[in-house]
Amino acid sequence: MSKDSDIDLDGILVEVGQLGRFQIRTYCFILIPILFSAVYNSQYIFAAANVPYRCRVPECEATPPKFETNGWGSWALPDGAGRCERFVPIGTTCAPESFHQTNTKTCTGWVYEHNNSIVSTFDLACEEWKRTLVGTLHSAGLFLALPLTAYISDTFGRRVAFILTAVAPAFVGLGRSFSQNYITYVILEFLEAVVGAGVYSSGFILALEMMGLNRRVLGGNIISCTFAIGQAVVALIAWAVPEWRTLTRIIYTPSFIFVIYFFLIEESVRWLLSRGNKKEAARIIFKAAAVNKRKLSPETIKQLTEETNPPVQETTKTQVEPEEKQSSLALQVLRSRVLMTRLCICSFWWITVTFIYYGLSINSVSLAGNSYVNYILTALVEIPGYCMSVLTLDRFGRKSSIMTAFFLCGISLVILPFVPENLQWLQTCLNLLGKLAISMAFSSIYIYTSELYPTTLRHSLVAVCSMCGRIGQIIAPQTPLLMAYMEALPYLVFGVMAAMSALLMLLTPETLHMRLPDTVKQAERIATAPRSNRTTDVIVD
Repeated sequence: MSKDSDIDLDGILVEVGQLGRFQIRTYCFILIPILFSAVYNSQYIFAAANVPYRCRVPECEATPPKFETNGWGSWALPDGAGRCERFVPIGTTCAPESFHQTNTKTCTGWVYEHNNSIVSTFDLACEEWKRTLVGTLHSAGLFLALPLTAYISDTFGRRVAFILTAVAPAFVGLGRSFSQNYITYVILEFLEAVVGAGVYSSGFILALEMMGLNRRVLGGNIISCTFAIGQAVVALIAWAVPEWRTLTRIIYTPSFIFVIYFFLIEESVRWLLSRGNKKEAARIIFKAAAVNKRKLSPETIKQLTEETNPPVQETTKTQVEPEEKQSSLALQVLRSRVLMTRLCICSFWWITVTFIYYGLSINSVSLAGNSYVNYILTALVEIPGYCMSVLTLDRFGRKSSIMTAFFLCGISLVILPFVPENLQWLQTCLNLLGKLAISMAFSSIYIYTSELYPTTLRHSLVAVCSMCGRIGQIIAPQTPLLMAYMEALPYLVFGVMAAMSALLMLLTPETLHMRLPDTVKQAERIATAPRSNRTTDVIVD
């Protein structure tokens, strides 16, 4: 046990001020890199956006070639478009009789409508998988970023992890803007996610660890809303500056300024105490109290200033016992049919919410209408989703709230493909309704999942679910490929998965007003505790 473990930090934060000027200032500083992390997490949707293109027809091309065919496409290109094939020429002039109208050949060159995307820059026509692979590799980089950032955060500090992950994308992102080929681009896309995607998690922890218990829910929701705003911001910038190299340089250059955060924000007091650095933790607490104009009690000052030296034997014992207990609990979970079933169901929920959440964002730019407006609306609609989660979970219960959100999402997305094209407003509304519902489910799943597992293994089991959820995020960028088989297929898959997740809610217990289980037996007993006595029965061993 740490020599500073007896310090009641939550009690001290009440004295310091749970959300005073010191915390608000630090919190505002942290929100800026988190907003940029949303920008970086979404930029590939526009940098690697689909571009209209057609086959190059040397017999008919102007100098320089223009995307519009001005009529000759009807006899030189199949269906007047000819994305990957063109009619076989039998003459040298651009006339109907110079092309064989039944035989086609594979194109060897293409003309693009514009050069704003890497599709035209790196000539990726008829290789849709290369375009969608960009998003998948970005998500795969995020998969590696989580444990890497966690290691840096736990070993070197929250502040160090936060600042490094805030500044590092500037170097890699700017380097990517000078890429001369596709391979270099995707390698740097992957690397940028690895070094920078952890800014959200490290910033989230750094912000909330200095807040009082009664302000953490509010703080967490503000961070989620900031991330949603960041997604809208990147669409606005891409709308104003669509060319991908310029766009990349504009959004990544500001991250260099986050180096000054070493002088603007303090380390997490909780982390310092866990590492035995009581002197530095006390300095920060005294500083926070001074900024917040609060006076600490003599008892608190004594806790922070007196030196304690616990026996080595006791420390060694407390280090060994938790390891043995952790191993024993893990075996109990593996042997528990109830908890293993629950773990599988929760993992499927996480895959579903990440798959649909990111899939809807990515596919929103393919909907009818202005792609930038569609994406902005799809991002901002998350904010009422988060608010609805806060309002409904405690009023109507976890199961009914999340189940309703899943069903609402599923129904809206299954209906969307069957809406006539001339009703663009209805298509947009159904897409937004689906995104709102899945955002509500996403934020609710965090809370509900953590309430289903015993205390000692809660973090580990929720982490397993979260890692499984990254599978959905990695697959989501590939959903545009499904449109080659059936244009409505991505939305039908989203809808079916949401409906399946809703039905699986029937197999898990309600946790509203229930104390968190501390043991495996208590966690198993949640499902059988009488509803009228749940707050007491579930905690009896």
